[in-house]
Amino acid sequence: MPAYHSSFNEVPDVRQVGNLGILPIKSKFRGPAPSADPSEADIIDEALDLFRANSLFRNFEIKGPADRLLIIFILFISDCLAKIGSAKTVPSQIEATKLLNTLAVDNFPIPGDANFALNAHYAPPASRSDAEYLRGYLTQARQELAARLVEKLYADGTGKPSKWWMSFQKRRFMNRSLGTQ
Repeated sequence: MPAYHSSFNEVPDVRQVGNLGILPIKSKFRGPAPSADPSEADIIDEALDLFRANSLFRNFEIKGPADRLLIIFILFISDCLAKIGSAKTVPSQIEATKLLNTLAVDNFPIPGDANFALNAHYAPPASRSDAEYLRGYLTQARQELAARLVEKLYADGTGKPSKWWMSFQKRRFMNRSLGTQ
């Protein structure tokens, strides 16, 4: 059974930095990301929906620029779950929000950096301004992804993260990690 690919691979005229698609997102955070239609799902919704299914796969055939973005988001979700799971005590929703927001804005490698885990699959940005734009876009997207992940993790109202989501904290999509922990 093949892994699930992004439906945004088919979107025409997507801006690309390197070979990474810059897709619109619905965001509460300031940043350079284009705004998405609030009534439709965006790439972050898709990453959250496909995370558990795709995290079971060791191989992933990249079919377009949106798949590259989906891979980065799935690996970031995995790092977020590992961060929450490695806390000394079970974090409350507020503590988890703080933990993940800190993780989202921490310095992280982007395609083209020497310590980026997937450089073999990603083209580096063409210029310094493209690299700064990509870092800003990914920071904004990571903040939004962390916020939506916390909403999903604590959706049951018990004050503890969902055991169904946390069961994926040790799983490694493609046996990789972004190494942002």
